Formats: sequence, structure tokens, C-alpha cells
Amino acid sequence: MTAPGAVPAQASPLIEVEDLHFGYDGRPVLAGLTLSIPRGKVVAVLGASGSGKSTLLRLIGGQLRPESGKVSVDRQVVHELDSDALYALRRKMGMMFQSSGLFTDISVYENVAFPIREHFDLPESLVKPLVLMKLHAVGLRGAARLMPADLSGGMTRRVALARAIATDPMLVMYDEPFAGLDPISLKVVANLIRDLNDALGATSIVVTYDVSESLKIADYVYVILEGRILGKGTPEEVLASEDPYLKQFLHALPDGPARFHFGAPPLEQDLRLVRA
Repeated sequence: MTAPGAVPAQASPLIEVEDLHFGYDGRPVLAGLTLSIPRGKVVAVLGASGSGKSTLLRLIGGQLRPESGKVSVDRQVVHELDSDALYALRRKMGMMFQSSGLFTDISVYENVAFPIREHFDLPESLVKPLVLMKLHAVGLRGAARLMPADLSGGMTRRVALARAIATDPMLVMYDEPFAGLDPISLKVVANLIRDLNDALGATSIVVTYDVSESLKIADYVYVILEGRILGKGTPEEVLASEDPYLKQFLHALPDGPARFHFGAPPLEQDLRLVRA
């Protein structure tokens, strides 16, 4: 495996994260995180719940500002941009939210049309074919007039995916895209992420704790532990690692260094305090 933070060969970085620190209410989440995302690749960022994966996406998108360190996207330092420049950069990004994030009171068609209308002044004669092509790409052109409440979980994720790619962004970020899906829907969404990335010539970041599916579609993998990069490499390289935590996490082993219990005093001590 290559050293943490190194750029994979034969691809220039679209995103560079350097010595990134961030926390909530004094609780550290990212502690010196360094990584690079090469252009045109699907990169999986893996880690247990609470490891800082979604926080990393918010820092890349400029929703949060780091306590220290730097986040650069397309050679622009995100947290140094003014509102207009940040808005312009975000026009080049697509986001598939953890909960899909569809607008519940408008149709599937209107959900996908929303980012196109928001970012571009186009006549409806151009908006309509763009929306229908994106829905067709995810197999849901026939569902254009349905409401989000009429959709299954897998269909909802596919609509969210169509909305994320509606403007042909250079960067698409996926926050737990496989959570809560049945095996068939999960496979469909995973294949769509891979196929659409290649068709659009985009760069994709998939943050997830689903090891199996993400390793099947990713070109490169980062594994985060306690706000730092624990391991990185191709799927084959990380799976072959002998690091105890990587082996436990990637192979879903019940025993290993990963903590199940949140830090606390010994149980006996707490029970004595209750009895006192």
C-alpha cells in the first residue's frame, strides 16, 4: 500500500485535503486528515459510523469551515472563496444525500429539473429532454409524474441519483448511497454510480460503511479511523492489508481493535454510584 496522502499514479487530483482538522463542540472528528481524489475516478471513503465521512463531504462542499488545514477543489481553496465564487464552484458539483433529500411536495420530474433551473437559464424546451434523459439513465423515465411518496426505497435513491447528475457535474458526492436498500436495489445503484461516472467523465466520491459493494465499483479506497487515514490503495491492496483494524473492518470480523462501547468508566464504578 502507498503512504497515506499520496496521489494515485496516472491521474491528477481534483480534490486535495491537507492536514484537515475539524470537530463539533470540542469533540474532534477529523484530526490531521490528508488525502487526494484523482480526476475521473470512483473513490470510496470507508469507515464506521461517526468516523467523519459525511463531515468530509460537507467540508469539500463548503458547508463547513475547517478549524485548520486546507481543502482544495479544482485548484480552489474552498473555505477561502467568497459567496459568489463558492456558488460557482458548487454548480460543478452534484450531491446524493444520505436520506435522498427529495422535495416531497413536487414530482419526480420537478425534483430532477430543480438543479437545472436553479443553475441555468434554459427554456423549458431544453429542460424537458435533459430531465427525461437523466431519468432514463436510471431507469425511471416512466415514473416522471409520480410523487416521492409513491416510490420504493430503491426508486427514491435512483431519483436522487438522477438529480445529482442532472447538470453533468465534474464531481458527484454520494453520502451512504447504499443504506437501507434491498440487495437488488443496492446492486442497481452501485452499478449506476460506476457506469454514470464513466459515461459523464466525472469524478465520484462514495462515502459508506458498505465494504462489499463499494470495493466492487471503486478505483481507489481510503479507510478512516478516528479522523485520520488508516489505510489506502486499490481494493485489492486494502483487502490484502495485515493491519488489524483494516482486517476487522473490511472482513467484518467480530473480534479486533475496533471499539463497540463508547468510552465510559468501568460498569462496576457506575453501579456503585447508582447505589450510593
